[in-house]
Amino acid sequence: MSFLVEKREYINKLIEDNKDIYIQTSQQIHANPEVGNEEFFASTKLIKLLENADFQVNKGIAGHETSFFALRDSGIEGPTIAFLAEYDALPSIGHADGHNIVGTASVAASIALAELLNETGGRIIVLGTPAEEGGSNGSAKGNFIKHGYIEDIDVALLIRPAGKTTLTLETLAMDSLDFHFLGEASHATASPEIVTNALEAVIHFFNGVSALRSQLPSNVSINGIITHGGDASNIIPYFASARFHISAKTWKETEEISKKVRFIANGATLITGTSVKIERFQNEVQDFVVNSVLDEVVHSELEAIGEVVYTESKQYNDSTDVGNISYVVPTARPSIKIGPDDLIAHTIEFREAAKSEAANEALIKGAKALATTGYRILTDAKLLHQIRKDFNASLARKAKEDGMDVCDLKD
Repeated sequence: MSFLVEKREYINKLIEDNKDIYIQTSQQIHANPEVGNEEFFASTKLIKLLENADFQVNKGIAGHETSFFALRDSGIEGPTIAFLAEYDALPSIGHADGHNIVGTASVAASIALAELLNETGGRIIVLGTPAEEGGSNGSAKGNFIKHGYIEDIDVALLIRPAGKTTLTLETLAMDSLDFHFLGEASHATASPEIVTNALEAVIHFFNGVSALRSQLPSNVSINGIITHGGDASNIIPYFASARFHISAKTWKETEEISKKVRFIANGATLITGTSVKIERFQNEVQDFVVNSVLDEVVHSELEAIGEVVYTESKQYNDSTDVGNISYVVPTARPSIKIGPDDLIAHTIEFREAAKSEAANEALIKGAKALATTGYRILTDAKLLHQIRKDFNASLARKAKEDGMDVCDLKD
């Protein structure tokens, strides 16, 4: 038996010995869904597991009450591996992205790997990152970066549930904006000529955005809703608002599209005689810097636990604030199968799959793959060097594509 196989089996046994606790935790989080920045139950459950495993936990960091930073330090020089824990649910449909699995798998992997720190050296960090799904002050990983919590980390890891087991997929950058239009209220029939209708401005705004869509590349997505359209049908609305997500292949392209959307909003005010206040209501979300070397390690560890890894596509037409992390440190975000191949996230079907027996099995297998990937990085300096080299090359390639300096991308 090779040394790696022996250690892999040891790590797997540590997770198997505690699998009932991890499955119970995942199921409890699933049964108590909490939207972004309100995940008090979920974060408390995960923090308790980490504290029981002798992690030092700092709670409520980076401007998020339900966040945490957990650390196990061997006191021996070595790499720092971070596991990213997500645990927020979606409004109205609960854990339809399976974050009950994501957060629990990261915690389980970190606890198992920590048992070998005296042998490997280095540090293990678990970042409890609220509001991955966005919302007010959402996409918390952006704030983790701004507050310096990603500094000195060598590699970041998490695994997400899906219809297929895959390696890290490319994702879209996203800008999230609120548009608050202000007019003047009046009775709808008595004196409509002396007021300005904020709802009319929103309608013109939506029509303008619809016209813009026909002039954009297919990989650009602009989705919006009216968040306030008035208080009564017989009162001309003096205030109306809309919320938009704007996504494109890169953050630079996303910013360019956002400027056009802002221009359309200002144009709507000229038509209607209103004014508009535009706010970014959550952190900007960057596209993903895929690390091929790191993915090769993840690939072999997923196969070692019996997963068939689907590799035909490297693109995913969605956004995640894990992309922000991937611009700062080498990051892997593989997926693990919990249902049929055509399972789609953010649906009732996905929510039900995230609490199934297949999900429980995927949770344990995913934790094993994360932990053994972390072990290989902690113990193989040459591998870590190759991962860093690929990371720097990928950043340079993206900078060239965007006509930017590499330092600008990191910022």
